[in-house]
Amino acid sequence: MRMLHHISLPVANIEKSSVLYDAALSALGYKRICYAKDFVGYGIEDGKDQFAIKKIEPLISSGPGFHLAFHAPSRDAVDLFHAVAFENGATSNGEPGLREQYGPNFYAAFIMDVDGHRFEAVINESREI
Repeated sequence: MRMLHHISLPVANIEKSSVLYDAALSALGYKRICYAKDFVGYGIEDGKDQFAIKKIEPLISSGPGFHLAFHAPSRDAVDLFHAVAFENGATSNGEPGLREQYGPNFYAAFIMDVDGHRFEAVINESREI
């Protein structure tokens, strides 16, 4: 059993945001699996989106105190997530590296997307999800 079925976030510009998420999430092994004029869904299996972005006006960002962490298959994937997100409009909110305060093998990187949403890519090699 899993805790969450899916989550969606508002974005101001669906085209700009989808370019960012197409690149960043593909670095982690996820793909765009469905889309419409004002919606893009991502996941692993076709037709089963687990993360989505939706064009919403007026946009209200999730703001400080909220972030979403994506599981990464490797440290290299965390590094690539950070690099391609940065290349596609995100800002760094924490360079890739060990976060030993969370455990000796907790490796993560943090970004902020074009709308101010905070994201993390993480692999915790001592405790796989």
